[in-house]
Amino acid sequence: MIVRELDLDLDAFEGPFDLLLTLVLKEEVDLADVDVAGIVVRFLERLAEREELDLDACGEFLVLVAALLELKARGLFEDEPAELADLEPEEAAEELARRLAEYRRMKEAAGWLAERLSTERDRFFRIGPAPLAPQPERRLAPQDPEALANVVRLLAAEPPTVSLAHMELRFPPVAQFLERFRALLTRRSRFDFDSELDGLSRAEQAVAFLALLELRRANEISISQAAPFAPIRVSRVGEESAAVNERTQTWNARSA
Repeated sequence: MIVRELDLDLDAFEGPFDLLLTLVLKEEVDLADVDVAGIVVRFLERLAEREELDLDACGEFLVLVAALLELKARGLFEDEPAELADLEPEEAAEELARRLAEYRRMKEAAGWLAERLSTERDRFFRIGPAPLAPQPERRLAPQDPEALANVVRLLAAEPPTVSLAHMELRFPPVAQFLERFRALLTRRSRFDFDSELDGLSRAEQAVAFLALLELRRANEISISQAAPFAPIRVSRVGEESAAVNERTQTWNARSA
């Protein structure tokens, strides 16, 4: 199969592939309007019709399409001189083959450099001036001795102690609330624990509750609460039982 005689039916051109290349090189056909993908599809269809792989035809077509793509890419840069404008298709193919060979040499050179880099990557070079290079004389600007002395005094002074007072947690003693609750119970038989916490901080309220539990553990008080989260009633031991006995006697008298 002769590639140059490939019949094309494109929007911008209809005819053999050889004629298209000639018209493109003579700038009689705008390469921007040529569908290169359609050319490749047409070649693959023609190749499928033969039901055999023609390597020579494939190689020739690849070179010609590559040259056509290069010309189309060059058309994107209007200011660049068209070096292949006056070349025939055979000359353009030879020029492309020459450039491909040059690219192959550059690629091999890049591979050689990459191999050298991989073998030399464990070697390190000294960064800095040469050991025998003349050292420039460093001259200090005039200094005030009194200013230097003041700086030294500041460096020698002991830094002030950092205060951690703001980080301390101060809790009142539990004994303070024990005495307070016992004094209340000597004056009154019972009191409302929540009312005694008014104006206290959360830490003081926690210590007051610990004091309340300590009195209950010592069986000095009795604690009652009508419902969850209801006010806590604190009374002396014996007051609750006396009140119960009084209500029982009254009920018995009424029943009789």
